[in-house]
Amino acid sequence: MLLTPELVALTLKDVRDDGPEPGWTPITDAEVDGLVDFIEKDAGVDPIWVFAYGSLIWNPEFEPAGRERATAYGWHRSFSLKIERWRATSAQPGLMMALERGGRCDGVILQLAPVRRRDDLRALVKREIRYRDVIDMVRWVQVKTPHGVRKALTFWASTKRAGLTMPLSQESTATLIANACGEGGSCAQYLHNTIVDLQAEGIRDRNLWNLQALVAAEITAISTERRSETRYVNQA
Repeated sequence: MLLTPELVALTLKDVRDDGPEPGWTPITDAEVDGLVDFIEKDAGVDPIWVFAYGSLIWNPEFEPAGRERATAYGWHRSFSLKIERWRATSAQPGLMMALERGGRCDGVILQLAPVRRRDDLRALVKREIRYRDVIDMVRWVQVKTPHGVRKALTFWASTKRAGLTMPLSQESTATLIANACGEGGSCAQYLHNTIVDLQAEGIRDRNLWNLQALVAAEITAISTERRSETRYVNQA
């Protein structure tokens, strides 16, 4: 992989918390509880499985009662959600990964432990859905697993009705990812961590693999330009 930890380190910097995402409305505790109620009612007595395709693979923040490889057909990963907080700023926006329609997405499903189901589900919803505007991007998807087809909950699954995402060219995507960093780390770090964990699961996403090479080249070019500027200033 060309996007090495050394290159990722070049994208990291200390960034202050500038508050909520501009233009979005923070979700209230009552709205979180309402969304959890809806999910639990929809699931009924069946186990709740969560389809993880990005950061939830390497940082679920709950102890799964079960874990299986899974494929969601009709969806694919895409850095298509523009952000100005967490791993980006208003001065240097970045991109977050979402599911877009078409293709296939290989990932894993994680089962919420029955004894902690509501508590873990509430914590997960509160982590993933911080704004009222993105509630529509929580949905159930059908996934194929070694044990058959399962219904799984997933987050940031884009719909045309939501209108929150806009897929870009890989070159434009790479430029945004290479430059963006916020209080939660950099977009390049997020991309690197996702690919590493996908590889650990035996998953190779061709689009992400191509993207990391472009991001690595962009970071290298930025670093080279900065060194040249520093030398020029020192000589002047």
